[in-house]
Amino acid sequence: MYGKNGKRTSIGVVDDDPKMIRLVRRHLEETGFRVISAIDGPGAVTLVESEDPDLLVLDLVMPGMDGCQVLQRLREFTPLPVIILSAKGDEHDIVRGLEAGADDYMTKPFAPKELVARVQAVLRRSSFGPDERHPATMKNGDMVIDFAQHLVTLDDREITLTPTEYRLLACLAQNVGRTLTQDDMLLRVWGNGYEDEAHLLRVNVARLRSKLGETATANRYVVTRPGIGYLMPRFEGATEPA
Repeated sequence: MYGKNGKRTSIGVVDDDPKMIRLVRRHLEETGFRVISAIDGPGAVTLVESEDPDLLVLDLVMPGMDGCQVLQRLREFTPLPVIILSAKGDEHDIVRGLEAGADDYMTKPFAPKELVARVQAVLRRSSFGPDERHPATMKNGDMVIDFAQHLVTLDDREITLTPTEYRLLACLAQNVGRTLTQDDMLLRVWGNGYEDEAHLLRVNVARLRSKLGETATANRYVVTRPGIGYLMPRFEGATEPA
């Protein structure tokens, strides 16, 4: 499989258990990925800085820095897609990982085929190819979205989003003025197989709102329709998708 600049798609795997790294490596390499690895938190940051992988599979409990600390450090300089793979499966741990910036969360023990499928799904979502179905640029209120460059500005200030956050915002923008149900958004943003992952949507909506300077009760661009889903209102003078 090939990713950036025509090079073989590379996956970083970070876990303090060498057996786990070997297991994940075997299944990813059998699928055609190039796998690079680290065994602790500081090593994860160094791996991303030096190797620039296409995606990171990250454990939570590690020496040096835990997975959430690694994520917070990574989000200071990269929107790299990250899947957490951890034995910690409590809702608190899952939400904490997603709030730190993960794009997906899987618990151990896991089905290797499901991990490969989720890696492929996250890579598809993070692909930065232009969307020819919609205009190159959309303006709504004080927000401008450049769909070709995946660039978002608000009040003339660029907003840095992860690939998942961008797809969530683009999904709402491309359906401006229309309420989307939670199930519809999970399918549009995450794809098949995520029907029961409502926490992914809730946490990413909260992260997106935070970056837009909004809250759950004071929002302008990501509006909740209780019991239904979410809506981006159409403001006067908006140039909306065709």
